[in-house]
Amino acid sequence: MNFFATIGRVTLAAFQQIGQLSLFIVSSVTGLLRPPIYWRLIGQQVLRIGYYSLPVVGLTAFFTGGVLALQIYIGSDRYGAEAFVPQIVVLGITRELGPVIAGLMVAGRVAAAIAAELGTMRVTEQIDALTTLSTNPIKYLVVPRLVASVLTLPLLVAIADSIGVFGGYIVATKSLGFNGYVYLKNSVDFVTNEDVYSGLIKAAVFGFIIALMGCYNGFNSKGGAQGVGAATTNAVVTASILILAANYVLTSVIFTR
Repeated sequence: MNFFATIGRVTLAAFQQIGQLSLFIVSSVTGLLRPPIYWRLIGQQVLRIGYYSLPVVGLTAFFTGGVLALQIYIGSDRYGAEAFVPQIVVLGITRELGPVIAGLMVAGRVAAAIAAELGTMRVTEQIDALTTLSTNPIKYLVVPRLVASVLTLPLLVAIADSIGVFGGYIVATKSLGFNGYVYLKNSVDFVTNEDVYSGLIKAAVFGFIIALMGCYNGFNSKGGAQGVGAATTNAVVTASILILAANYVLTSVIFTR
């Protein structure tokens, strides 16, 4: 009986978390549709989430494109298909690796920062103080971060796609003997608008997931410094897992005929 009781407790706890998260999502989305809109806070979050994430996203995309070109060349060399390196690199970057790598890097940086910031505000009762001042904490703290993350992730991914393709170009032309003009022409001729748009759509969804997990875990943290640390860890882990799961679902929806 203890075994079944444990299963029951775990199941009820899971449904409780799902219910709390669903209510949090509804409150956040409806808060976006009602005035006031804190444009100044949205601008600050765009700077913090987007601009300050450029270095880590750019470096990651560059080396990812380079190693992707190298590995594809090594694998295709067995079958004499080295000419397909630029096509596969640009396809892999724009469809999958650009959005996923950028999303995971931003999740590690931004979701943790949001969870730590809001968690500290929760345990020090600053969020309760906002409520006593007749300020909706969801609209003031959560909505600007959600909007900024959804807006900036597609821009980051577009930049990451360009840098990733450039990284593959550098490795291919400097190390693998490809002609630069031919490499770029094959890349441009092969990639389609659908490939690029699919990555940008994924980026917007990933941005929503990152900000949502950071805000949710930080907003509901408790237990002092230890609780803030747990909220930060949970935010990064859940955001990363949901990004990978959402990537599979979106790929199935967009590219399944």
